[in-house]
Amino acid sequence: MTDRYDVVIIGSGAGGGTMAHALARSGARILILERGDFVPQEDENWSPEAVWKHLRYRAKERWLDERGREFLPYTHYCVGGNTKFWGSVLYRLRREDFQALEHADGVSPAWPIDYDTLEPFYERAERLYQVHGQRGVDPTEAPRGPYPFDAVPHAPAMAAIVDDLRRQGLHPSPLPLGLIRPGEPGGCILCDTCNSFPCKLHAKSDADVCCVRPATSLPSVTLWTGASARRLLMNGRGGNIDAVEVERNGAVTRVGASLVVVSCGAVNSAALLLRSANAAYPNGVANSSGLVGRRYMVHLATMMQGFHPFRRNDTVFQKTVAINDFYFRGPDTNYPLGQIQSQGRTHGVMAQTVVPWIPLWAYEAWVARGVDWLAMSEDLPREDNHVSVDANGRIRVHYRPNNVAAHSQLVRETKRILRRLGSWIVVTHSHESTNTTHQCGTLCFGSDPRTSVLDPYCRAHDVENLFVVDASFFPSSAAVNPALTIVAQALRVADHIMADDLRQ
Repeated sequence: MTDRYDVVIIGSGAGGGTMAHALARSGARILILERGDFVPQEDENWSPEAVWKHLRYRAKERWLDERGREFLPYTHYCVGGNTKFWGSVLYRLRREDFQALEHADGVSPAWPIDYDTLEPFYERAERLYQVHGQRGVDPTEAPRGPYPFDAVPHAPAMAAIVDDLRRQGLHPSPLPLGLIRPGEPGGCILCDTCNSFPCKLHAKSDADVCCVRPATSLPSVTLWTGASARRLLMNGRGGNIDAVEVERNGAVTRVGASLVVVSCGAVNSAALLLRSANAAYPNGVANSSGLVGRRYMVHLATMMQGFHPFRRNDTVFQKTVAINDFYFRGPDTNYPLGQIQSQGRTHGVMAQTVVPWIPLWAYEAWVARGVDWLAMSEDLPREDNHVSVDANGRIRVHYRPNNVAAHSQLVRETKRILRRLGSWIVVTHSHESTNTTHQCGTLCFGSDPRTSVLDPYCRAHDVENLFVVDASFFPSSAAVNPALTIVAQALRVADHIMADDLRQ
């Protein structure tokens, strides 16, 4: 064993990076394990060809689907995790998302905490990640205080679209965006390579910039890059974790830990617990409920583009508009449909990755005349949608989308809206069963150890010194981006750990 730490945090994204930042002020000796490295600041950060064609920053490993077929997941192993590539949309869950909510295809279950419990941590999370927004205009938003920063202004063409949406009787609202000093000297330049690109200027509010770098400036916090956690190792009694087995620089070592925080993402966190099976936990660590890896969810997401052959779109930063009118009910149904967001600009190379035989010049001409949107619906938890590992520890994702009828209705409604905005053609694309963005739900939290893996503070019911803080704790997926809720819960869990586990 090389050393022993008070806290070992596995992963440096929205959960792990935020935990490190929040716990750093405790003075505890903290080790962050990140299997990737820092994303270099380089010209390729903003190159659609490098990011989308050559997949310069994507994880190289391939996962298996439910039929045993290989696919390349959309995930990144680097300091900051997937937050380095997110589109910076930082929504609070709606108040109703914490309650049981009936959908067309089933029930979205209640959380063991309510909105009011998490609300003060949402406020802290928005300050930490520098969220820009406007209260009082989103019809689904709970009453709240002001955002830390004013909403990012709409570009002229998007402002005109907002006016047209209002004339349709809709209630468009600004997207809450985590950006650092947008439009100011030395800050975000509101470019067209934000969504799915790393920021060359470090002006996107990601976990690396907002949390990991400030935390590791303190002598009590250590970061190991290129360090992959292989297994959690139990003490002789099997009750607590004693060490983490780590592969680093081609060698395997053990790192002692008084507390372990797993924040690898919903798929990899579940896989780590399953790979750590031992005599005391033959089906995986913390798996007395049999639910480790179960209830895997991702959002039902369809990318959409409204096209007009004679209307060139010169907008650079267009990711500023949301439509939440159908979040809780559709125009012809009492069931929730989801939300609609404007998206970052599609580049020709990005479109060509879907249908590669069409010449790039044709795609460039097409996307220059399009406006990009996302229709997103809630995925409902089912135990047969799950993550497993084979005898070699390889990840297998068993997933089939549900709530499909509601999502199809949302897509149809979005098409109607875009056509009323003047689009001649609306094209759509969805990754369906191989979508791995917004993954959640594999280590559900709750009050009953028989029906959940973690308690309401994300401590494992079975293992006292194990916490899991990423979207795997979600009992439901809601229909907004999960990142801010991960951050808020990380702040809440960190306060709990400092009060109960790190007392001097």
